[in-house]
Amino acid sequence: MQPDYLAKRTTELIDIDGNIHKEVWQKAEWSKRFVDMTTGDSGMYNTQTAILWNDTHLYIAFVAEEPFVEAKLTERDSIVFLENDLEVFIDGDDCYYELEINAANTIYEVFFIWKDAYTKGSKFDIPQFDVHRPQAYTFGGDYDRNGATFWKGTHPRGIRWAFTDFDMPGLTTAVNIDGTLNDNSDIDKGWSAEIAIPWNSLALLANGRSIPPSKGDVWKLFLGRFQKLMPGGKEVQPHPAMALNSHGVYDTHLPEKWSRVMFVD
Repeated sequence: MQPDYLAKRTTELIDIDGNIHKEVWQKAEWSKRFVDMTTGDSGMYNTQTAILWNDTHLYIAFVAEEPFVEAKLTERDSIVFLENDLEVFIDGDDCYYELEINAANTIYEVFFIWKDAYTKGSKFDIPQFDVHRPQAYTFGGDYDRNGATFWKGTHPRGIRWAFTDFDMPGLTTAVNIDGTLNDNSDIDKGWSAEIAIPWNSLALLANGRSIPPSKGDVWKLFLGRFQKLMPGGKEVQPHPAMALNSHGVYDTHLPEKWSRVMFVD
């Protein structure tokens, strides 16, 4: 199966400041315009991503067209997808990681473990993932609470444990705004984001693969965006969702639908 994106290797250590106009990002492969996550049509605003990597870090950048850059949530782990955000999910087969970021550089992180993989004595049976902690929840998927799917959702694997107090070690993020934040009296161009994650922090998600990756390795990532709209003062629900690849349904939590990212020299 052909990859959806080629992540180029760099010899540089990237200074994370939100500026995606740095020379290093001009050498990256910028993606196509994101599409509507459900229909596959062109996204309502231009959104693109680029990925670079070296021996120590995974680097992800976004650029997002946005006429009214807004971010009111500033407390860490606020549910930033209630506003406008950019999102990265990384698949680890029996687990996956979710990162969301808004234009105020507020981040929201969750580590998910499929319930069928969370068994006594497994690699997940460690104090970090104690299901008795108050920030551990069960999760069935997006918009699945109806009828026969009320408890387990619609995904064939069923329930996930969601650890909402998870913090990715060494994570660095930054944003840059081309306009004025939370001031809709003018028209903004948009905002950009940079993300750096140490490879050593991705050991569980590597699931036995080499870190850093070997040339030609493929990882599955969700790279997406949610957009809050308020026509006539009434919020549109659900928020329009854009992604590098269409899922065919309105559900981000489908690792089998995520983009196949190949790491190349």
